[in-house]
Amino acid sequence: LGFLKFRQIQTAMAEGAAFQPPPEAVTTIIAQQEDWPTTLSAIGTMAAVQGVTVSADLPGTVDRIAFDSGKPVREGDVLVELDTRQERAQLAAIEAQRDLASLNYQRMKGLLSDRVISQAEFDRAVAEQKQTDAEVGEIRATIARKTIQAPFSGVLGIRQVNLGQYLAAGDPIVPVQSLDPIYVNFGVPQQDAGRIRVGHAVRITARDLPEVDFGGRVTAVDSTVDQSTRNVQVQATLANQGRKLRPGMFVQAELLLGSNRAVLTLPASAVN
Repeated sequence: LGFLKFRQIQTAMAEGAAFQPPPEAVTTIIAQQEDWPTTLSAIGTMAAVQGVTVSADLPGTVDRIAFDSGKPVREGDVLVELDTRQERAQLAAIEAQRDLASLNYQRMKGLLSDRVISQAEFDRAVAEQKQTDAEVGEIRATIARKTIQAPFSGVLGIRQVNLGQYLAAGDPIVPVQSLDPIYVNFGVPQQDAGRIRVGHAVRITARDLPEVDFGGRVTAVDSTVDQSTRNVQVQATLANQGRKLRPGMFVQAELLLGSNRAVLTLPASAVN
């Protein structure tokens, strides 16, 4: 048994020594010198061109909700209507007073031309008419302010109110963000800030979107240097078709400075 086991081990060792690995498949390229654009890389943060949390202007009870969370919205679309029954009743009373003041004004105007009343009585009638007109306009403005509309076109966030809820002035209703176009903000070292100009091209990549590149242009360079980081803030604007980029996302910003340099280019798979 020992001899048989020895022969088996001896045979396996011989086979292992004679084993030849399969040939490795490789590809080749010719390394050539190319002009490569000078770039500056930075970590950026996406920001909406316009973004607010819509809030109640006046206190009131939510009477109607006219939007769905996460849906697109156009400027001027009605979002929420507050209860205005009390204001409408006041408006009816003030309109009646305004009509009476207008009739009184017309009557006084005729009497003044006939020298029946004094100028002071006529002036009082004029003042009453103007006052009632102003009160009517004030109540109509209050009713209009209780119809809350979208301030600009964008995408709504998550609704923060419910039907029948009492809202105080300033209570949040829903966030709305304008996502196309969109801003990207990033900082560059102060020694590189002098090379950056408005209009330079910027390429944006995101780890969450590995197969998509976004291109834009520098639209603003901050006039101050951050004392804590010694960086200058740069803002670029880019198109956001499909709304894939969202405010607050971290992205990789590559700023094309315009000048080229001669380099030998190799594919990344060639470096092991």
